[in-house]
Amino acid sequence: MGEETLRKRRKSNKKEDGQSLQSQEPQTMNLQKQATLFLGICMIVGTIIGSGIFVSPKSVLANVGAVGPCLTIWAACGILATLGALCFAELGTMITKSGGEYPYLMEAFGPIPAFLFSWTSLLVTKPSSFAIICLSFAEYASAPFYPGCDPPQVVIKCLAAAAIVVITIVNSLSVKLGSYLQNFLTAAKMIIVTIIIVSGIVLLAQGKTENFKDSFKDSKISASSISLAFYNGLWAYDGWNQLNYITEELKNPYRNLPLSIIIGIPLVTVCYVLINISYFTVMTSTELLQSQAVAVTFGDRVLYPAAWIVPLFVAFSTIGSANGTCFTAGRLVYVAGREGHMLKVLSYISVKRLTPAPAIIFYGAIAIIYIIPGDINTLINYFSFAVWIFYGLTVFALIVMRFTRKELRRPIWIPIIIPVIVTLVSILLVLAPIISAPELAYLYCVLFILSGLIVYVLFVHFKFNWPQKISKPITMHLQMLLEVVPAEEATE
Repeated sequence: MGEETLRKRRKSNKKEDGQSLQSQEPQTMNLQKQATLFLGICMIVGTIIGSGIFVSPKSVLANVGAVGPCLTIWAACGILATLGALCFAELGTMITKSGGEYPYLMEAFGPIPAFLFSWTSLLVTKPSSFAIICLSFAEYASAPFYPGCDPPQVVIKCLAAAAIVVITIVNSLSVKLGSYLQNFLTAAKMIIVTIIIVSGIVLLAQGKTENFKDSFKDSKISASSISLAFYNGLWAYDGWNQLNYITEELKNPYRNLPLSIIIGIPLVTVCYVLINISYFTVMTSTELLQSQAVAVTFGDRVLYPAAWIVPLFVAFSTIGSANGTCFTAGRLVYVAGREGHMLKVLSYISVKRLTPAPAIIFYGAIAIIYIIPGDINTLINYFSFAVWIFYGLTVFALIVMRFTRKELRRPIWIPIIIPVIVTLVSILLVLAPIISAPELAYLYCVLFILSGLIVYVLFVHFKFNWPQKISKPITMHLQMLLEVVPAEEATE
C-alpha cells in the first residue's frame, strides 16, 4: 500500500509540479538545439572557473618556489586540461551513457575497474572535492574578521561544515532553487575574476613589474615538486572532464564541441595566468606565501575602501562551486546503483521534490567527515592523486578501444598521439610524488582503492544474501523517512 501511495503521489506531482523533470524536458530540448559555439565556450569557462584560482596559487608557488615556474605550471595545466577534454569529447560522443568515466571503463576493461572508479568517486574524490571547496569558502569568508592573522582552524571548519549543511539542504529540497542559486553565484564569480584581471593590467601599465625580475631565481624544481604543483594547478581546472555533457546542448555538436574546448579552456588558461600575474604585481613571492587568503590581500592593497568586495565575491564564487558540485552529485550514483554496484537507496529520487535526496545527503555527510581532520593542501593532494589514477586509466581506455572496438561510431575523432600524451603525463603525475617524496597518505589512498576489490568480490560478484537482509529494512525505513522511490520508476 505504501509503495502504491507513493506511485500515485509521484504521478500527481508530475502533472501539477512546475519543477517536474518530464514537463521541463521538451522545453529544454528545444532550447538546447539552439545553443551556439559562443554559448558552448561560455559554459566551459563558467564550469571550470571556481574556487581553485583563489586557493591554488599559494600552493603552486610553494612547490616550485619562484614566479617564472609558477606561471609556466599554470599554462601547462591548461594545455593538459585541453588535451584531456578532447579525449573525453571523443569518449562521450562514442559511448553516450551518463555516469562520467564509469561507462567508458566498463566498455574497455569490464566491471572491476568501473566498480573501483565508482567506489573511489563515491567515498573519496567527490566528497573530498566538496570539502575542499567549502574549506576555501570558509577561509575567505572568515579572513576579514581576523585582519593581520590567520583565522582559527575551528572557525574555518565549523563555517565549512555549515556551508555543506546549507547546500545539501537546498539541493535536497529543490532543483529549481539550486539552479537559481547557481546562476546568481556564477555571475558573482565572473565579476570578481574581471575585477582582479583588470586591476592587474592597470598596475602593469603603471610599471609595477619589479616582482617579475629574475623570475626563475631561487626556484626548486624536482619531479615531486612539479607533480604536486600540477596537482594544485589542475585542481583549479577541475571540471574539464565534464565537458562532453554539453554535447546535447550544442547546435552542430560534433563541430562545435571540439571548437568550444580548443577555444574555451585556453581562454580559462589566459584568465588564470593573468590572475596570477595580477597577484604578483602587488605581492612578492614571500608575501603571497604568507597570505592566508591571497585574493583578500590583493583587494586590501589595490581596492582600498572597497576591499570588502573581494572576500564577499570570492565567498560567492566558492559557494557557487560547492553548489555546482552538489547539484551534479547524483549522476554517478544512479548508474552504479542500477548496475547493482552501490546501495540501492543512494540511487532513489524524492517523490515530492524530484531531487536525488539520498545521494546528496550521503555526499554531504562524507564531506563533513573529510573536513574534520584535513586541511586544504592535504585534501587537494589526496584528491588529485586518486582522481588522476582514473583519468589516466580512462584516457588509456580510449587507446584500447581504438583497437578492440573498431566498430563503434566516432563522431569526434582525435589523433591517437593526444591520448598517448595524456596517459603518459597521468602516469608521471601519479608516480613522481610516490618515488620522490613518499608519504603514507598515498599508500592509504591506494589501499583504500584496492579495498574496493574485497567489496566487489563479496557483495557484487558473489552477491551474499546477509548484506541484503541487513540493508533491506534500512532501505525501507529510509524510503519512508525521505519519501523516495527508485530512479527507474521516477522516469517511467
